[in-house]
Amino acid sequence: MQKPSTITVRVRYAETDQMGVVYHANYFVWFEMGRVECLRQLGFDYKQMEIADDCHLPVVEATCRYKAPARYDEILTIETCIVALRSSVIKFAYRLLRGEEQQLLAEAQTTHVVVDGAMRTRTLPEKYLVAIRTEVD
Repeated sequence: MQKPSTITVRVRYAETDQMGVVYHANYFVWFEMGRVECLRQLGFDYKQMEIADDCHLPVVEATCRYKAPARYDEILTIETCIVALRSSVIKFAYRLLRGEEQQLLAEAQTTHVVVDGAMRTRTLPEKYLVAIRTEVD
């Protein structure tokens, strides 16, 4: 199994509601940040995947289980890893953690279909399949 990639974020005031709790949809913004960094740590630049290889990864399913609220100005860690791979589907898993004690705030998964710029399903280029399989297996 792939070792999770990690990034940290500080909760901004604009990400919270009137009670100072992070609005639920903002978690998915952080998960996207984690996903891009996960690919980067595997040696991929997502922007270049799109430009050079006409390879896009739209989200087709997203789930999140919220365990505890995140609040303004907290430092959070997002752990991301690839948990499933088929020739034209990738599934990522995320854990959102708070502080040095690493309190679990949320667990999520996103599923992505590989498409070209015209949104036609395609196979993930071999160079990506090989690199990801090496990490996931």
